[in-house]
Formats: sequence, C-alpha cells, structure tokens
Amino acid sequence: MQTSSDRRTAAAPTSPVAQVLLLASVFAVATCGLVYQLVAGAISSYLFGDAVTQFSLVIGVFLSAMGVGSYFSQFIRRNLLATFVELEIWIGLVGGTSSLAMFAVSAYADQVFAPFFYSLCGLIGIMVGLEIPLLVRILGSGRGAEATASAAVADADNLATDGDQPLRDRALSQVLALDYIGALAGSLAFPFFALPWFGLSRASVVFGIMNLAVAAAGLALVPGRRVWQGLRWGAAVTLLAVTFFYSAAWIGFLEDRLYQDQILLTRDTPYQRIVVTRWRDDVRLFLNGHLQFSSVDEARYHESLVVPIMAATAAKQVLILGGGDGLAVRELLKFPSVESITLVDIDPEMTRLAASRPELNALNDGALESPKLSIVHQDAMRFLQEDAGFYQAILIDLPDPSTLTLAKLYSQSFYALVMRRLSEDGVLVTQATSPYFARQAFWCVVTTLESVTTDAEEAAGLPVVQTYPYRVHVPSFGEWGFVMAGKRPVAIEALRVQVPTRFLEDAVLPGLFVFGKDIQRQEAEVNRLDHPVLHRYYQRGWQTYNE
Repeated sequence: MQTSSDRRTAAAPTSPVAQVLLLASVFAVATCGLVYQLVAGAISSYLFGDAVTQFSLVIGVFLSAMGVGSYFSQFIRRNLLATFVELEIWIGLVGGTSSLAMFAVSAYADQVFAPFFYSLCGLIGIMVGLEIPLLVRILGSGRGAEATASAAVADADNLATDGDQPLRDRALSQVLALDYIGALAGSLAFPFFALPWFGLSRASVVFGIMNLAVAAAGLALVPGRRVWQGLRWGAAVTLLAVTFFYSAAWIGFLEDRLYQDQILLTRDTPYQRIVVTRWRDDVRLFLNGHLQFSSVDEARYHESLVVPIMAATAAKQVLILGGGDGLAVRELLKFPSVESITLVDIDPEMTRLAASRPELNALNDGALESPKLSIVHQDAMRFLQEDAGFYQAILIDLPDPSTLTLAKLYSQSFYALVMRRLSEDGVLVTQATSPYFARQAFWCVVTTLESVTTDAEEAAGLPVVQTYPYRVHVPSFGEWGFVMAGKRPVAIEALRVQVPTRFLEDAVLPGLFVFGKDIQRQEAEVNRLDHPVLHRYYQRGWQTYNE
C-alpha cells in the first residue's frame, strides 16, 4: 500500500526537464509582467498625457496589486501546479487583450476610462503577484505537481515543511534571480522588439500568448487529464490569435470614434503615437492625441513662427528643434539667404512619414528632401550639449509643455544651451502655447528666457536675452503665442515680409506684438529643471477651459 509520501513522489515531475521548464516559466512570466506594465504606461501617457505621472501611477498600482496577490497566495494550499496553469491562462487572456480593451473603453465610455484603466491594471497586477510565490513553493517543495486528492488534503497543514531547507533556499534564489533577469528582458523587449515590430495593440497580445505557452508547459506536467482546463487554454489561444490578426483593424475603428475624421495612418513609436486624419481637404496631425496642425490654417502658425525671425536676421545657418513635419523647413526654404538648415527631431518615424506620405509631403512641398537640410534624430537637449556649431537663427517648434518631460525643453537650462549656440547677432524663436488659454504658462516662458545669463552678466546682474513676445490667431488652436529673443535689440517696427505668404503681410506683422488686456503680462516664476513650474501653469490654465 502506498503512503501519501509515496504517492507524492510518484506524481512529482522531478526530472531535469521538468525543473528547466518551471525555471524557464519564471523568466517568461517576469518578462510578460513587466511588459504589461509598460503597455499600460504607454497607453495612459498617450491618452492622458504627462508620461512621468502616468508611468508613476501605473507602476505604483501594479506593484501594490502584486503585493496583494503575493499575500493571498499563502491561502492556496492544494493543486499548486494546476492553479498556476489556470492563473497563466487568465493572465494571458486578460493581459493579452488589455490594450484593445483600454482603447475600446476610451472610445465608447471615456467618462469611466480612468477607473476602468486602473482597475484593469490592478487585476493584472494581482494575478502577476500570485505567480512567483506559487512557483517558489512548487520548486521548493521538491515536486512540480500535486499529489492525489487525499494526499493533497493531508498536506494542507504541512505544506510549509515540504522539502528540506537547502532545497527551498535554492529554489527561492533561483526564482528571484530569474525574476529580475526576466524583468530586464521585458524592459528591453518592449521598446526594441515588441513596439517597433507589432505596435502597441499587438504587443500585449504577443506576451499574452507567451503566458499561454507557459500554461501549456505547466499543463504537460500536471498528472492526469484535465480536459476542461485544456479546453479553456485552447479557447484563450484562439481568442488571442484572432485579436492579433484583427487588432489593427479594430484599433483603427476605435480611433475613428476618437478622432471622428478618416484616419489615414497610425504609428506607435518609442516616443509617441502618430495619427494622421483627413476630412475633405483638411489633413491633421496628432501626436499622443494632441493636434499639431490642420492643413486648413497651418500657414498662420508656421509663417508666424518663421517670417518674423527671418525678417530680423538674414540667417545663413538655421537650427530647428522639433518640426519633424517639415512645415517650418518649407517656410525657411523661401528665403534665399538660407544656406543650411539643421533639423533636430527625436523621432525618425515622424520625419520619415513627413517625407514619404503623399499627404504630408505635399503639405511641406518636399522640404525634407532639400539638399540644404540635414536631419538629426536626437533629443534636443542632448544635441545642444554636444553640438559645436553656431546659428544665426534657432527655431524651437516643440510640443506644448503638457508633460514634465516636455517642460524641461522650456527650462532655464535648456534656453541657456540654446543661447550658447546662437551667434552674437542671432535670434531665436519658440512656440510658447496659448497666451489666452494658458496665460501664466506663456508668460512663464518669457520670464524664463529673460532669466538666462552668462557668468559675466550674472555677476553684474544684467540680462543676456532681449525678448519679444507675440501672438497670432490660428482657428484650429485659438490664440497662440511665440517668443522671439536675442542678444541684441530687434527693431520690431522695421520688420518686413520678404517672401510669398498665405497669411502674413507688412501691415499685419507689427500687430502680432500687441497684446489685449486679457492676455497682457502676468507674473510667473522661472521654469527650472528642478522646479518645473511651467507644467503646473500649463495644466492649470488648460484645465479651466477643458472642464
């Protein structure tokens, strides 16, 4: 007659192959768990903005939920491996379809998106938190499968003493080591493999299928035939396979709901989500859900960005920070004095689309193919730190400071780097959000530019920068602001329009520098890297009009 111990030994997959499969499962589930966090963080930053805040919240929710899952794992007393297999099936199903579910709720029930999003993150986190404790106990007990029903019941109170101490210690160290290494693999796989090759919607599906592969390996080790569990696994695989092949079409349908206009293209890059739409003759570019331009009135913005600075200096060497759509380059190429243009944009996909997509290429008149243009794909601040060139004109055409990451590109340190690359008679201009909707944010940019000094001027208490704020009405955006600045005074009244334009003319140009009472200067602090007040001003200003 077999004892409970005998039956446990007979049922246990103690072969080296079984041990390798279980340890490989640790690596795989750790990779998948981290990728689900990164997918959720990317989606929340795309839809909510402010990547720093959203990634912080997502990671916090995930980790706390994982702690809850780890705590409750102690109450699972029997059928450990079968429970682990079941858990992997559900993680693969829920995690794999999570990105599609998030986009769907955002499109159809935006008012409940936030609670749904964080609840889903919490659910995935709890399930992920159950995985590692279960694997530690399976490996540390010296068996990978549960015993027969009667033996399992007998073990319920003695599970903590199964196996010897050295075995449990070795299992714990192996599992934790592979868990951390798997997390590293996930952090590398998401930006360098999953996102470029599959896109955001399919990335979660791919790793959901990996969870199901782990479930399949575990199912092979469970003694006895578990028909219903196998059927559930097969249904989950089928659902994720269908999701993988049709997710692009489904996401396109959902984004049609979000953007209302016909979507011409979508791209997920390591830096942003690019969406181009069209309604009749109106082509629009969105980055992370924020409108960047409308072809109907973009000339008002880009002429106002380029023409005043070029009227103030006959620049030969020009630097553009941002502006990967090529529209500012188009305006600069109208000026015969321009000999070279350096365009710095962090996202190579943006400049590639602007050069290759017929809708965008037609808008910028093929400007990105000009022999006068050099394109550098690099962070703007890093470029300024490493560049040794000098420019007579520097144009800063970057997205609004809607996130803490973007706010650094409007900081005192950033503008100090810009001034170092500006020639003595040079002029810079930056877009500076709306002086109407975000009044204090606009004047914060002005104040920050005026605060830039060299060591000599700082010692004497003198400013380096002369600022010239101005604004223009762009129907797609409303009242929009710019700040022109230089080391030498600029005669605003003498500025003239020297090239063909669709909007600007000599009579209009001086009026851009006039501010009405409701948008005149407001007190604001200097925006610094260690104290990014601009982001707070920006959020507070726009929130008033979005409520």
